[in-house]
Amino acid sequence: MLKDIKNKKDYFTKRHGAMKKERESFIAHYKDLQTFIKPRRGRFFTEERNKGKKVHQNIINSAGTQAHQIARAGMYAGIMSPARPWFSLRTFDQDLMEFQPVKIWLDSVEHLLRQIFSTGNLYDMAPVLIGELLLFGTGCMLHVEDFDDVSRFYTITAGSYTIAQNSRYTVDTLVREFEMTTIQMIEEFGEGNVSQKVKDAYNKGNYDTWFPVIQFIEPNPQVDPNKLQFSQFKPYRSKYYEPGAVDKEKFLREAGFDEFPAYCPRWDVTGEDIYGTDCPAMTALGDIKGLQVEEKRKAQAIDKSVNPPLHGPPSLRNVPVSSLPGGLSLYSSSNQQKLAPIYEVRPQLQELRLDMEAVEARINKAFFVDMFLAISNMQGIQPKNQLELSQRNEERLLQLGPTLQRFQRELLDLLIDRTFNQALRANILPEPPEELQGSPLRVEYVSQLAMAQRSIATSNIDRIMGFAGGLMGLGFEEAKYKVDAMQAIDEFAKALGPPPRIIVPDKDAEERIAADREAAARAQQLEQMKALGSTTKDLAAAQTPEGGNALDSVKEAITAGALEGG
Repeated sequence: MLKDIKNKKDYFTKRHGAMKKERESFIAHYKDLQTFIKPRRGRFFTEERNKGKKVHQNIINSAGTQAHQIARAGMYAGIMSPARPWFSLRTFDQDLMEFQPVKIWLDSVEHLLRQIFSTGNLYDMAPVLIGELLLFGTGCMLHVEDFDDVSRFYTITAGSYTIAQNSRYTVDTLVREFEMTTIQMIEEFGEGNVSQKVKDAYNKGNYDTWFPVIQFIEPNPQVDPNKLQFSQFKPYRSKYYEPGAVDKEKFLREAGFDEFPAYCPRWDVTGEDIYGTDCPAMTALGDIKGLQVEEKRKAQAIDKSVNPPLHGPPSLRNVPVSSLPGGLSLYSSSNQQKLAPIYEVRPQLQELRLDMEAVEARINKAFFVDMFLAISNMQGIQPKNQLELSQRNEERLLQLGPTLQRFQRELLDLLIDRTFNQALRANILPEPPEELQGSPLRVEYVSQLAMAQRSIATSNIDRIMGFAGGLMGLGFEEAKYKVDAMQAIDEFAKALGPPPRIIVPDKDAEERIAADREAAARAQQLEQMKALGSTTKDLAAAQTPEGGNALDSVKEAITAGALEGG
């Protein structure tokens, strides 16, 4: 009975209304963030699409907007830059990771996933998602299957969607509101599925008339593990419908998903709250608003000081007064009735600028600008690795750490899992080695920021190996027995995540060591034989007073000594 109720359009309408009510308290805050930082982000009415009206008039000082842009670019480059690998696949079994075919297969799968991300539009949508996260504290991106690119991604802006979460506080429901043109509706859903209004508009040639559409994605109450090959029994379902359509039980499209096809990372949450309750833009909003006031007051003060309000005698009432440099105004007046400022404005511009610089510094700090620009702002030699970056920005990295972990859990983990499963269903994964059958995989992040945070492990290894090397350099040879060089390389590689082909397994390394030692022993033996041969030749050539040679004399001495000893 409950399953039947959940298939009625009335169920979706009522639940959507309740979800909008839950989100309502955030809207005023979102609009403030939109107004003073990114006026083109956020959509609180579906008909707001393609509005080119002036929306930036509330931004006089753009420090907040610029800080947001720098933070967005810095997080994108530091977390999931397409210019370098930002994740690697590993097994939970460390012994398996020593097996070269397993390492090569994992590397091949990583390359395939990165290729899917590159050929699709992930790297177009990811910066937009990060921008939403920095601005509103919550981001949202759809991840759907695509015949040509395997995966396609669509970022949704705040105000145009609502979300809900399950008992584990994981987002598992998404409702998005948007509009489509007549021709888009017909092409996407087919003429037989759209409402009569859309059909009439299409038949009249009104191809660009806009119609509201709702997409509702949630866990499927009819899920059946034994029938997952059928769309209606998959773990998640998607329903498209036209709100207010005459046929209340007709859906534009019904589909199913094996995984939740949306990602909703949040900067930070409070208790059981669904939407993000903190982010850099929220933290800096007061300073950004105050900065606009200071910028306005500074401009007014300068304007009044260079163009003050004037007063003069009544005789000037009909006299054109020139304010141009060198201008001449002729009128009759006594010395007491000359043209003069009503009051003098002497703004303390230096103090005002200093205060504004302090406000801008707080805004930059809220957006982690100092960390994201650390490399370009450093004087002299630039850092060559994430270790130096982390050492110079350790405090900022610690503050960003919880957000990075949540971002990995609520976006990156799900993104890689779903893309891997899509590639598996598309049968484009390479054949895994037998040793890997049934073994679970895990994701390890090797992006610039992830490496910077993990660099404390590598710095510790650096310190202990450097300390041991220093002791050996001072003559304490026993220090080399306290460190395991090969294990140190493995631990260092585990922290940095280099390509697996460059790290040789322990077994292969030991075989190489044995082969090198054997080759060195043979070479030493050969040198000794050469040295002995050279000595023998020299003795044979040396003549003795008795007319013989030194080699015969040595042989006779050795023989005599042997007989005496016998």
